[in-house]
Amino acid sequence: MKSYMVVGLGRFGGEVARRLCQLGCEVLVMDTNPDLVDAVSSEVTHAVVADARDKNVLKALGAAEFDCAIVAVGGSLADSVLATMNLKELGVPKVVCKAHDETHKQVLLKLGADQIVIPEQEQAYRLARSLSSRNVLDYIELSEDYGIIDLPVPAGWLGKNLRDLNVRAKLGVNILAVKKLKKISLSPSADYAFEEGDVVVILGDTAALQAVQKL
Repeated sequence: MKSYMVVGLGRFGGEVARRLCQLGCEVLVMDTNPDLVDAVSSEVTHAVVADARDKNVLKALGAAEFDCAIVAVGGSLADSVLATMNLKELGVPKVVCKAHDETHKQVLLKLGADQIVIPEQEQAYRLARSLSSRNVLDYIELSEDYGIIDLPVPAGWLGKNLRDLNVRAKLGVNILAVKKLKKISLSPSADYAFEEGDVVVILGDTAALQAVQKL
């Protein structure tokens, strides 16, 4: 079981902590605000009122024993920097930080943060990609070159099964699932024949996904 320490329990930190716990991970959360700690305490493994700016506090909580720490401190750049610096100095294997903007990101990278997340920027980029892509209902970026899209079944696929379409060989994409109404079929069989109303969840590189959208 992987273990995570989440520092800062605003909307982003609280949601990350809940999701990690739902996925079966051990999660310790901390914040200086008792109300925020109380609000999430029943949904995580451990919840403490503590200040990540104090390295001794982090050490006492066994920060170095966690697989990963997520710094989701809200308003103060200085608080975020101090928490990140302390966690890196204590030897936490991976430190993921929430940043407010590119300047904040660059500061955290210089301190050795392993991964930086700018939630508003990433959500905006994802929405823009989705809105600008023909017929795409949702888009998830996996990397600069790969992504996952939800796409209404192309007209040319109706009545045909996956074996006949052979999209992996012909288009270089993988069909991860097919959704219809409230039902979802994961890894559909080669005999699955597409029907009107199907939404196809497709994995591929950028060029292949763009080609599928033109079908």
